[in-house]
Amino acid sequence: NEPTVVAVKVGTNQVLAAGRGAKEMLGKTPESIVACRPMRDGVIANFELTESMLKYFIRLVHNDRKTLIKPRMIIGVPSGITEVEKRAVKDSAMQAGAQKVFTVIEPMAAAIGAGLPVQEPSGNMIIDIGGGTTEVAVISLKSVVFCRSIRVGGDEMDKAIVQYVKRKYNLLIGERTAELVKIEIGSAVLTPESVNQSIEVKGRDLVSGVPKTILLTSQEVNEALLETIASIVDVVRVALENTPPELSSDLVDRGITMTGGGSLLKRLDQLISKETGLPVQVAEDPLFCVVKGIGKMLENLDFFKEALME
Repeated sequence: NEPTVVAVKVGTNQVLAAGRGAKEMLGKTPESIVACRPMRDGVIANFELTESMLKYFIRLVHNDRKTLIKPRMIIGVPSGITEVEKRAVKDSAMQAGAQKVFTVIEPMAAAIGAGLPVQEPSGNMIIDIGGGTTEVAVISLKSVVFCRSIRVGGDEMDKAIVQYVKRKYNLLIGERTAELVKIEIGSAVLTPESVNQSIEVKGRDLVSGVPKTILLTSQEVNEALLETIASIVDVVRVALENTPPELSSDLVDRGITMTGGGSLLKRLDQLISKETGLPVQVAEDPLFCVVKGIGKMLENLDFFKEALME
């Protein structure tokens, strides 16, 4: 349970910190150190750094044992991934020391982790809102009937808040600050109780160049997030329009399940329910649905082999 952030020495691939320790450094490093995200929009942006990060995490899991560890790995990938991107994921895992690598599309893993009966001949709809992508899939008989992926997720919401504050207040804030604002007072639908919520935001004034503090209201944050939320609602509509009628009738009873960190945005489930007319529930432990699903798949490789991609 670590953020995909790596801190490295400039000009080398020497990893100084990865995960939570590196995230603390984002935007605060001296010239000799760079903290960056080697994965963007759910795919690899920097091959060497991703490999170093995976090695670091494998060592962490095995308590820094230096002996030969050759784990089997299943890696969740976005459904819209290209063959080249998939090859990069597998290569970086093999280079990091994996013995065998399988990939699975994230909405499938999320559905298994959320406890949906994916093996039955009935429709299960899952919306997985991660950091880089939003995946919407209809699953039946351990296979994906229809899936759509857009490169909009939690990171895009943070960027929208950064841009809004910059446009309206001429104040530059970091992505970590924006993420905190989103978690504290961000919501998809405003209610009478939440309208008056506000939070202090500190950043750099772009006019005078000095640090400045402003008060940001939940109404403004809602306004900043509207476009991103609309993209997510649109992709859900597209998935529903492309679902076979027999499976659509199952969705009327079963509804839609939401997973991923983005589904924790307050009242997003209510908004999607209102827009689609279907019951929407957020899975238990939405942050860990994908990884729990992959864990179940690793334990029952034979049972889930149809869902795995070699």
